[in-house]
Amino acid sequence: MSTQPVCISMDETMWAVKRVFDKNSFHHVLVLDQGELRGVISDRDYLKTVSPHVKSGAITSRDLETMNKKVHQIMSRNVVAIQASESVMRSVMLFNQNKISCLPVLDKNKVVGILSWRDVMRFLEERVLNKQKTD
Repeated sequence: MSTQPVCISMDETMWAVKRVFDKNSFHHVLVLDQGELRGVISDRDYLKTVSPHVKSGAITSRDLETMNKKVHQIMSRNVVAIQASESVMRSVMLFNQNKISCLPVLDKNKVVGILSWRDVMRFLEERVLNKQKTD
């Protein structure tokens, strides 16, 4: 898992989300309200919401309206999360059952990380390679 997920406030605008995705090479931003997990915005959510003109500079008043929307208007609210103490197999089950691509990782309802299906795949690859080395 990534132990330092980028989090954003529910009242930030899509401009803030744009800055986060432009600056970083990940696909999910966790949305917090007073330290509590309230939602997730994926890069796909963001791209579905904003106009491609935002990057080109040919931004219209309608594009500006969209970019001034608040995060809570766009975020996915039904967040499926996993406790830090749970197994990798539990994460695989949650990914498959819910057709999601990230799991916020919680410890006593505090966000401590974010787990992507790619993280799980890397973990499994390492396990298999290590097992092959010992055989």
